[in-house]
Amino acid sequence: MDIRCTPEELAILHKVAAGARLLHRETYLVGGFVRDKLMGRPTTDLDFVCIGDALELAEQAAAQFKPKPKVDLFKTFGTAHFQLRSDPPIDIEFVGARKESYQYTSRNPSVTPGTLQDDQERRDFTINALAITLQEDNFGKLIDPFGGLKDLDQGIIRTPQDPDKTFSDDPLRMMRAVRFATQLGFIIEENTWEGIVRNAKRIDIISQERITDELTKILLAPKPSIGFDLLYKAGLLKLIFPQVVDLAGAEYKDGHGHKDNFYHTLQVLDNVAQKSSDLWLRWAALLHDIAKPATKRFEKGHGWTFHGHEVVGGRMVPKLFTKLKLPLHEKMRFVKKLVELHLRPISLTKENITDSAIRRLLFDAGEDFDSLMILCEADITSKNQTKVKRYLENFLLVRQRCKEVEEKDHIRAWQPPISGELIMETFGLTPSKPVGEIKDAIKDAMLDGVIPNSYEAAFQFMLEKAASMGFHPKN
Repeated sequence: MDIRCTPEELAILHKVAAGARLLHRETYLVGGFVRDKLMGRPTTDLDFVCIGDALELAEQAAAQFKPKPKVDLFKTFGTAHFQLRSDPPIDIEFVGARKESYQYTSRNPSVTPGTLQDDQERRDFTINALAITLQEDNFGKLIDPFGGLKDLDQGIIRTPQDPDKTFSDDPLRMMRAVRFATQLGFIIEENTWEGIVRNAKRIDIISQERITDELTKILLAPKPSIGFDLLYKAGLLKLIFPQVVDLAGAEYKDGHGHKDNFYHTLQVLDNVAQKSSDLWLRWAALLHDIAKPATKRFEKGHGWTFHGHEVVGGRMVPKLFTKLKLPLHEKMRFVKKLVELHLRPISLTKENITDSAIRRLLFDAGEDFDSLMILCEADITSKNQTKVKRYLENFLLVRQRCKEVEEKDHIRAWQPPISGELIMETFGLTPSKPVGEIKDAIKDAMLDGVIPNSYEAAFQFMLEKAASMGFHPKN
C-alpha cells in the first residue's frame, strides 16, 4: 500500500475490491481519504470511483460485510452510500467516473460517463485528485497525475486544470481553497490565487447554505483568521459578508485615530479559538464589534467613539443569522446575548463595584457567564503587554467577585421564586401589566440585595409591593 491504513481500513478496501472483482469493475479509492492518510490525519470518509455503474458496485460491496449495511441509492446522481457501525461510524460513498461540463449560470454540471483520468481532471485541487487503485494486479498503488503528492509535501493548494475554468465552473471551489488553506496551514499557489481574485464575482451563483457551510468550517479551524484574511484579500468577503469588511480600515482626524476593527476582530476570533472549540462562541467573537461602523462618531477634543455598538450589534445578529441561513433558535440568542454583554465585565473592573452590579451581570449572563468571560478576555488585543497583563488581572478579580456573589446568592441559575400565576391567584388578577410590574419588582429587589433569594422574603415583598399599588390578597 502506498498509504498507511489501519487493519480495519485495509479490511474495508479488500471487501470493496472483492465486490469490484465480482462485477469486473475497475475501482479506485479517491480524494480526501487518500490525502488525509498521506498527511497522517484521522478520517472516517471513504470515496470510491468506478468505471461504470456505481449503484451496482455499492450493493455488491455492501454484500461483503456481515451484517450487510443498508445502501442508500441516489439514482438521479448515480451515487450510493452506506455506513459501517463502528466507533466512530465510517461513511462509504460510490460514484461512477464522469466528465462534467458546466453552463455559465449554474454550478450544476451536465454529467457523462468517463475514465479515471476524466474524474481526476474534474476535481478541485491536486491534493484531492489522488487515487489508490483496487485492481488485483496493482492493489494499493498511488495514482497522481497532477503532482498532488508534491503539493502535499510542500503545503500548496493548486488546481489540476486552468484555475479560471475550475473556479468559473464551480465557484464554491474558491471558498474551498481558502478553507483547505486555513485548515491545513497550506498556501494557495500564485496562479490559483489569481484565478480566485479574477473569478470572485462568480460566487453569486452559489447558494447561501453552501457558502455558510464553508464559513462554518473556516470558523472551526485552529486559526480562523487565516481564512477570513484570505477571503478579504481575494474580494470574496465583500461579496458574501460585507458587514465584516466594513470593519476594515483606520480613520485619522485631528491627530486621533482608531484601531482597524477588522484585524482586531480576527485577533479576538483567534484568541477565542485558542480557548474554546464552541462554534457559536466563535460566531460571537466574529460579530462582537459588528456595529462599530454604524456607531462610529468623532468627538472633538476626545477622538473616535462607538457608543452603543454592543446594543446595535445585538439587534443586527438576528438579521445576519437570517441572511446567512444560520439557526434562529437558542444558538442565535446565545450569540446575540454575548454581543450585547461583551462590554459589561469591563465596567466591573473598576473599584467600588457593588454586589448589585455583579448580581445583575450574573443574572443577565446566566449559564453563559463563562463563555462571556472568554470573549471579554479575548477582546484584549493591545500590543502593550503591560496593559494586557493589567486587564487580564482585572478580569481575574471580576471572576473572583462573581464567584463569591454566586456562591452566596445563586443568581446564575436563578428562577423567580414567585410566579406570575401565584401573583394572579393571590390578588385575584387576570394577566395584566400590574402582574408584570410586581414580578419585576421582586426580581429587582433580589438583584439589588434588598431581599435575599428566598421564597419567604419574596412573598412578603410581593405583599408589600402589591399593597403600594392598591392590591390586597383576595382571601
